[in-house]
Amino acid sequence: MISIIIPVYNEEDQLPELLKHLEASSSGHISEIIVVDGGSTDNTVAIAKDHPKVFYLPSEKGRAVQMNTGAKMANSKILYFLHADSLPPANFDSLIVEEIENSNKAGCFQMRFDKDHWWLNLMGQFTRINHISCRGGDQSLFVEKNLFSEIGGFDESYKVYEDNDIVKRLYKKKQFKVIKSWITTSARLYDKMGVWNTQRLFIEIYWKKRKGATAEELYSHYYKRVNS
Repeated sequence: MISIIIPVYNEEDQLPELLKHLEASSSGHISEIIVVDGGSTDNTVAIAKDHPKVFYLPSEKGRAVQMNTGAKMANSKILYFLHADSLPPANFDSLIVEEIENSNKAGCFQMRFDKDHWWLNLMGQFTRINHISCRGGDQSLFVEKNLFSEIGGFDESYKVYEDNDIVKRLYKKKQFKVIKSWITTSARLYDKMGVWNTQRLFIEIYWKKRKGATAEELYSHYYKRVNS
């Protein structure tokens, strides 16, 4: 069975759609949905608490911290980390279970955006490739709980880049699988900043990390650019 862990912060618009989608798209392998809230000030808390199939969990803010908090509370042997603005494919839970049974202990889905733009469409096609350079958090992440614990979970020093960091450690285990079905994620950051400004930001974060930038330096650069 699978524990779905959804880190949220002010997701009153996205969370209801995701919860409805999960109910319609799963095929009976979900044991629990854990919504880990980082201190939302909108209606997110009420939405989570009022949903009969959601376990609401408050947490310190920070996606890595929130996902680790959810993992500690999870009861299933399979963890599935999912962003609130990403909608997994039909029967996603069966696809995950099948990979675990085939000894693929971690992986993700290939990804497409909900925005029709040639560059974003091209970026989506690259996510079909099973290489670490083609990974990102919006593709979601499934991982066997024992393996997650073995590698130490998410590094909580990261406020951005936490997904890339854990995927790098999982790739070293040589068990990472890209499931050939599409998860659809929101292009809302691209809409806010513009496609090219957003892509430039991601490239800057990548190269700063390659050159040895600290987790705090990465977050400072990201926050400054997103909120400028």
